[in-house]
Amino acid sequence: MTNYDNLPLYKASYDFLLLVFLLCKNFTKEYKYTIGDDLKREILSLVKHIYRANSDQKKRIEYIEQAQIHMETIRLYVRLLKDLHQINLEKFVLLNEKFEIISKQLLAWKKYTDARL
Repeated sequence: MTNYDNLPLYKASYDFLLLVFLLCKNFTKEYKYTIGDDLKREILSLVKHIYRANSDQKKRIEYIEQAQIHMETIRLYVRLLKDLHQINLEKFVLLNEKFEIISKQLLAWKKYTDARL
């Protein structure tokens, strides 16, 4: 089995997950247990798909595509949280910067994998 701990994409997505867990503590009760929990689940699924893509070369493209789908849902939740005033502009920008790093790495990994097929 390949070592996923050293994979930069895995590290970036895990750090993103930690950041969201810390931010969710400050949401109002109404959003903490709805959007906050859904967002955390989506990011956990993203991390799992990255792990699976790294572990299973035969289904790598499939797992990367699933991770990209989770990314779009995460983008929606983050924007919604800003519009609902659960995160300020500074945190919104921070989340989007981290989001873009993950998104670019996923896209590059997909292109690399596609080229090898």
